[in-house]
Amino acid sequence: MQVLAKLKIHGRVQGVFFRQSTREKARELGLSGWVKNMPDGTVEALAAGPESLVNELIAWCHKGPAYARVDKVEASVSKVEERHEATVASGPFEIA
Repeated sequence: MQVLAKLKIHGRVQGVFFRQSTREKARELGLSGWVKNMPDGTVEALAAGPESLVNELIAWCHKGPAYARVDKVEASVSKVEERHEATVASGPFEIA
């Protein structure tokens, strides 16, 4: 089943290669979407793909790269209906 996850990661997650590392992990998993820094110091991401692989990225975000300190990950995951799969985030995972 294809899912779409919106993530908000709290902690020391800016200036520690969190976005770059998230992009690398998502691409390794074959996911589509984006990751970006937010003005409030959090990092947001949108990931689309098979449920098991999106869940793997969410689990990874709870740890992040070596210099990050993740305090909390908010995740909202929704199922993508087959008729909408082609219109959900497609293409490589990018830093926005």
